[in-house]
Amino acid sequence: MHLPRSSAVATELIVLDRTGSTNDVLLGGAAELPEFAVVLTTDQTAGRGRMGRQWVAPPGQTLAASVLLRPRLPAGEPLSLERYGWLPLLAGAAMTRAVSALVGDGVGLKWPNDVQIDGRKVSGLLAELLPAGDGVVIGSGVNLEIPADALPTPTSTSLTLHGVRERGADLVDAVLGAYLESLRRLYSELLEVGADASASGLAGEVEELCTTLGREVRVELPGGDRLFGTAVGIDGTGRLQVKRSSDGRLVAVAAGDVTHLRYE
Repeated sequence: MHLPRSSAVATELIVLDRTGSTNDVLLGGAAELPEFAVVLTTDQTAGRGRMGRQWVAPPGQTLAASVLLRPRLPAGEPLSLERYGWLPLLAGAAMTRAVSALVGDGVGLKWPNDVQIDGRKVSGLLAELLPAGDGVVIGSGVNLEIPADALPTPTSTSLTLHGVRERGADLVDAVLGAYLESLRRLYSELLEVGADASASGLAGEVEELCTTLGREVRVELPGGDRLFGTAVGIDGTGRLQVKRSSDGRLVAVAAGDVTHLRYE
């Protein structure tokens, strides 16, 4: 597969005809690979999403790509793990920009890292720590050419259903190249200012793109509880701030599955 735009950004680009999970490939081989190495395939057989969900990916109609990051501050010291919270949001913002460049209006980021077109999911991302805890792999799945009658869920969509004309390798390179370019820019800007999301402009960019803010939401929390309220902001560590409906208390959500209730 000829991917000139993506190859120009990745330090190493590994294209697989088929694999179980691009995240697993990078997690297993990270010790021998440079930062910003990328693994991709259009036939992922065992992809997974957030909260342990399976990512359904029809062969040849979706893109699965994973990027290796080892964040370090300007003085060379590793970024502390408690400051990793913005990395999934950074990747979500980068993918939102990439999709928007192809589709135009109607593209937004549902906290923390689902990209939607007119409220329907076209891309999801999953960040996983390296086994040694010294970096992260960020995986992304994008619905490229899935026809309407083959979409995995009623709330899914694909790029070609929104008028994107590129096909095959051209479409893969257009999406992945734009995503990697934006990811590199946001990542470099974040680390240059000591991972301060406000100072780098990342916080403002995420708030601009995030369609969750201001919405009535239901949050499925990792322990099984449900939180109902209004999403009112994103705090300094990237957590979603929800004003709980029952008592008006502000709750910071670090992980959870968010539903925009007005779409139900």
